[in-house]
Amino acid sequence: MNEALARQTLDRLRAQGHQAFFVGGCVRDLLLGHEPKDFDVATSATPDEIAALFPKSDLVGAHFGVVLVKAASAQSVTGAPLGAVSSEGGAVEVATFRTEGVYHDGRRPSEVTLVSDPRLDAQRRDFTINAMFLDPTVPPEPGLVLDFFGGQADLASRVIRCVGSPRARFQEDHLRLLRAVRLAARLEFVIEPETAAAMRAEAASLANIAAERTRDELTRILTQPNPSRGLRLLDETGLLAIVLPEVKALQGVEQPPEFHPEGDVWIHTLLMFDQLPSDPPATLAWGVLLHDIGKPATFTRSDRIRFNGHVDAGLEISRRILARLKFSTGDSEQILSLVGNHMRFGDIQRMKESTVKRFLRLPRFDEHLALHRADCLSSHGHLDNYEFAQERLAATPPEVLRPARLLTGADLLALGYPQGPLYREILDAIETAQLDGEINTHEQARALVQARWPRD
Repeated sequence: MNEALARQTLDRLRAQGHQAFFVGGCVRDLLLGHEPKDFDVATSATPDEIAALFPKSDLVGAHFGVVLVKAASAQSVTGAPLGAVSSEGGAVEVATFRTEGVYHDGRRPSEVTLVSDPRLDAQRRDFTINAMFLDPTVPPEPGLVLDFFGGQADLASRVIRCVGSPRARFQEDHLRLLRAVRLAARLEFVIEPETAAAMRAEAASLANIAAERTRDELTRILTQPNPSRGLRLLDETGLLAIVLPEVKALQGVEQPPEFHPEGDVWIHTLLMFDQLPSDPPATLAWGVLLHDIGKPATFTRSDRIRFNGHVDAGLEISRRILARLKFSTGDSEQILSLVGNHMRFGDIQRMKESTVKRFLRLPRFDEHLALHRADCLSSHGHLDNYEFAQERLAATPPEVLRPARLLTGADLLALGYPQGPLYREILDAIETAQLDGEINTHEQARALVQARWPRD
């Protein structure tokens, strides 16, 4: 956390006669009694004046009046080097008060005007609870608050409200639609009616946001506290149908009550998020969201409701979603593994030894366990397969899950087998026999190969 650096940055700016305040989310969190993740500073100083005071700072957004002040460049009012803050990565964003012109792309203003009045800066911000300034040097704690648009009252009422016209704020930056949901869910606030109505009216504009920005904001919603409330708010404001229509399609898809007494696939998915650990990995959260995404396409009713092939269908749909949102290859592979393997727990107590071991050694198997536990607790409630998997994993050393190879490709070549696709078949068969405990030595492996694949 960069609070010490931010406070000393304020001191330095004020010592030179500039206005300087904490601003935005850190002020909101301090007033709520929460610990801010980061501290941002707003000031009347221009970027050039900031850079002159902090010579090693970075002009990360000079056009927007934003300077990144690093610990190594900060000094106290006495001019002494900053000693209370680590120089390893510490930095604070310092922004000059500004007004903004018309937004043409739903993301950036066409022009920015630097000003000296904090009220003018506050009126361009998204929500009232993010538009407050704090002077922490004025007692009592946390300090003097400059609140031009009723942010403190909205904090007290637990309300998310736009500064000024809600539609104008959302038209300026479409991503604010998702931010409103994220804040309301995390803080357990309500979205006031005019703001909620504007969100529904502007929902279609989300289609114009860069996929990466949408992905990152959705990930924050899914991994912060109260993700199921976030998903409900996305739906209630009309945003879900725009950004994740495949998830919207889960609603109303019945499930067999003997296995899913909780309700439809949508309800089941929401309940699963309530069973996840706090601050789950992003891949686990997305795995939960998509694990049953193939059920709407495979719904049938015969002797009972069935979803034959829903895993394969879910993998195909998930691939499209992950590609659309530009997930990294590594994250996509893990999420698809979670989707593709989530039904295998049902057979774990009947699997061959080699199959169990290969299952348990899947990358990040703890995420598979967490997903399965949430799946069970959000449906039938039985954890026998989860507990079996946990016990087997704890009782099986890594070298047993991944034993050293008994034969290699070089060994097969020495035995006279020509290189080709057969190598993979042979080596897999040797490993299977090894995992099943049927062979344990190099000689036994050679004998198995010569017996099963005799050379002419």
